[in-house]
This record gives sequence, structure tokens and C-alpha cells, in this order.
Amino acid sequence: MQLSLVDEIPELSKKYFLDIYAEAVYDSTRDKMRLMTIDGQHVPCKLKVSCPNQVIARYPEGTIYKLDTRLIRKEGRAPYFIALNQKRVQRAIEFFDYNLKVQNGFDFRIGSKLNK
Repeated sequence: MQLSLVDEIPELSKKYFLDIYAEAVYDSTRDKMRLMTIDGQHVPCKLKVSCPNQVIARYPEGTIYKLDTRLIRKEGRAPYFIALNQKRVQRAIEFFDYNLKVQNGFDFRIGSKLNK
């Protein structure tokens, strides 16, 4: 379930978003991994998510993460998210099978003899 704190506390401007799904993608211009929001949420697709590289570099490109974020709007820049609890960013359990396939290659089948 995706939730913005503004739904619960209307006095707040819509800055904090809970349970955002983001995919790790390789940014060749910066030579590092970065997170981008995925489609099918109540936030724009391909919105950048700021997160420490050492946290997400442990897993391959394509891994899906679930995190709580804060929306940052700076004049002259595109809006982006910053991850809250940056040291505790974890892979999304909802995408467990998908993340396992990303880690082991997409021909991976759970319980097959090829992978034992």
C-alpha cells in the first residue's frame, strides 16, 4: 500500500511518501548505481531517488527497493526524492522472486536442478 502522510495529516504539505518502489539503474554519466521510481504508483515514473551508492551497489542493476521518501523541490531543478533512513534501505519483499531472478540471472527457476 502506498501512502502519503498528507492523507493522514492534512496540515502537512505533500512532502513525505511511504512505501515507494524504486529500481536500481546504472547511471553511465556518473558511473554509479541510482534509484528511479517504477511505473504503477501514485508518483511519477522515473523520478530520481537520492540514496547512498554503497547501500544499493551490493545488488545488481534491476533490483527493486521499497523505501520511505521525502520530496525535494529546488528552484531550477527537477523534483526528486530523498530516501529516509538511508542506511536501512532494503530490497522489496513484494518483489522477492523478481529480485532473486535479477541476482541469479533471468533463467533462474526456483527448485530446479540446474541451480543446485
